[in-house]
Amino acid sequence: QVQLVESGGGSVQSGGSLKLSCAASGYTYSTASMGWFRQAPGKEREGVAVIDTDGTTRYADSVKGRFTISKDNAKNTLYLQMNSLKPEDTAMYYCAAGFVFASLVADEYYYWGQGTQVTVSS
Repeated sequence: QVQLVESGGGSVQSGGSLKLSCAASGYTYSTASMGWFRQAPGKEREGVAVIDTDGTTRYADSVKGRFTISKDNAKNTLYLQMNSLKPEDTAMYYCAAGFVFASLVADEYYYWGQGTQVTVSS
C-alpha cells in the first residue's frame, strides 16, 4: 500500500505561483512513476506532470515551460512548482503513484491522494 497526502493548494491571481507537495508513505519503492493530475468541474481528470524512478519527466503541453515536477527521495515527497498560473489551471490537483513509466494517463495509476484545490483568478 502507498499513502499520498497533498498540500500547498490555494487561491492566487493570474500570473502567480504555487508549489504543491505530496508526502508519500508505505511501499513507495514498488511504484514506477509518480505524478500530478488535475480535474476541473465537468471535465475528465488529466495528466499534468509525471516523473519516474530514473527521473524521466513528462508534461502536458498546456503546462510545459510553466510547471516543474520534482521529487525528494530522502523525504519521500513529490513537488509541483507552478508558475505563470492561468485561470484555466483552476482545478483539484491530485498526486498519484503507479506501475507504468512516465505515463500521463490517469487510468494507469493505482494510488491516489485526496487532492488539493488550486484556484486562479483573472
